[in-house]
Amino acid sequence: MKSMGFKEILSVAVGNELESHEFYKSAAKKSAHADLKAIFAELAQEELTHKAQLEGYLNGVGSTLQFKAGADYKVSESVQLPTLSPTMSFAEGVALAMKKEQDAMEMYRQFAEASANPQQKETFMQLANMEQGHKAKLEALYTNAAFAEAW
Repeated sequence: MKSMGFKEILSVAVGNELESHEFYKSAAKKSAHADLKAIFAELAQEELTHKAQLEGYLNGVGSTLQFKAGADYKVSESVQLPTLSPTMSFAEGVALAMKKEQDAMEMYRQFAEASANPQQKETFMQLANMEQGHKAKLEALYTNAAFAEAW
């Protein structure tokens, strides 16, 4: 991992949240499935909220980051990354979103593991928890959509 300062990494995290917001906003526009549009729009808004929280933390407005991690059932680890298309199924759209959240979660965990500073390590773990919360929510949706016949 390239050596970066803590504030630089947090600035990258802010950029990642903005990038995720743009991705989900674009995915909502491209989706032909109404429920998938709604999920992507909700995720886009949540990414903006996370961006604002990170900016506040970076600028000293917030003293700590506190995110509850959702359960990690590792569903996304067993799913192939689908390509975004207007005709993708609901399950494919949710799979795409959960894979994006998995990647972000893993990135923050790697930053935490690489950090020697306990406060910074905790910050990165909180960011991983934030992404894991999204991943858990999406895994539940995916499981219900992809395996509906089991219910």
